[in-house]
Amino acid sequence: MSPRDVVITGMGIVSSLGEGADAHWQALTAKSPSPVLDTERFAPYSIHPLPEIDWGQQIPRRGDQRQMETWQRLGTYAAGLALDDAGMKDDEALCASMDMVVAAGGGERDETVDEAILAASLERDDHDILLNEKLTTELRPTLFLAQLSNLLAGNISIVHKVTGSSRTFMGEEGAGVSAIETAAARIRSGQSSHVLVGASFQTGHSDMLLAYELAGFLHREDWKPVWQRSEAEGGGVITGSGGAFLVLESRAHAENRGRQAYASIGPVVSRRTRRKNEPLADGIAGMLDQLPLPETPVLALSGASGAHAATAAEREALSRHDNVALRGFSSLTGHMKEAQFPFAVALAALAVHHGSPYPAFDDKNETAFDGRPETVLATAIGYHCYEGMGLIKRA
Repeated sequence: MSPRDVVITGMGIVSSLGEGADAHWQALTAKSPSPVLDTERFAPYSIHPLPEIDWGQQIPRRGDQRQMETWQRLGTYAAGLALDDAGMKDDEALCASMDMVVAAGGGERDETVDEAILAASLERDDHDILLNEKLTTELRPTLFLAQLSNLLAGNISIVHKVTGSSRTFMGEEGAGVSAIETAAARIRSGQSSHVLVGASFQTGHSDMLLAYELAGFLHREDWKPVWQRSEAEGGGVITGSGGAFLVLESRAHAENRGRQAYASIGPVVSRRTRRKNEPLADGIAGMLDQLPLPETPVLALSGASGAHAATAAEREALSRHDNVALRGFSSLTGHMKEAQFPFAVALAALAVHHGSPYPAFDDKNETAFDGRPETVLATAIGYHCYEGMGLIKRA
């Protein structure tokens, strides 16, 4: 053990299964866990929608709520849950000295303005003038056609008074991996003593689904676990709204304030390569070789999206290790893009904390795990690029 070990002392997680660590533990360890789906709003596509949320519990000012789009409210809410869980929410000194690392997308587009521009462009030839008119009259100040990525970190700072250094990463699943990797590295190096890190993703918005469908990634048929979605049924991704924020501390910092940890974060590895240049399964296997996987049974909390090539490659790579028991949690939560890896880390930490594995979410493709999970592998293999994984251990 080292004073600079990275430990998880708070988590705020929200998905279609509910909000908070305990709600997710109960839902995912139930005898027959089942997904929550909305099959009508974006038919023929399904999504895992947000539950009913009382935003005022973590964002008390109505004015703050109104100026945020849903993805920002979701992230700010999950961050508040994490700070509460870590016992830091009302400690102004701790929040003021806390650093923050956020993974974010481009934000939700203003669909009304998009539609107005497209409709007007059919009747006018001066498209340059038309665009300038709409941008200067229809959009809120400081915004372009989609909200700025760093607005999430800004809103967390305003609402929760987290005012240390702040970094925002973009790049889908890779952004979530980089956020955790960077936050942990800062603590290990002594640059930070405590960090708020995480992401949010709101899928109940047609532009969020458009990018997936343009490349043929979205699943159209009835729900199936991620490992069972065949190419004959179209794309394999079912998206889900969710947020995951974690409070990370050095072991010394947590012990000095008398705080127990859920788990510790071990090595995190990541890479981005041209997938057409080498078999993806071999690349993932190479990442696994960089981690000190124990010879004892290892539970793997996979963030597999269901995208056929990436999901099959991850399954093949993990199957080369006989001691790895696979769990594809996005079967039940949906794919949450930037939030996928922080969510995987949170669920892995819960298994370590409770000393109990999750049951198989897919009896046909996931094996039983007996005993107490001492080391849990968390993965996020991007649906079209970027790969990351890390080990979560007992604190």
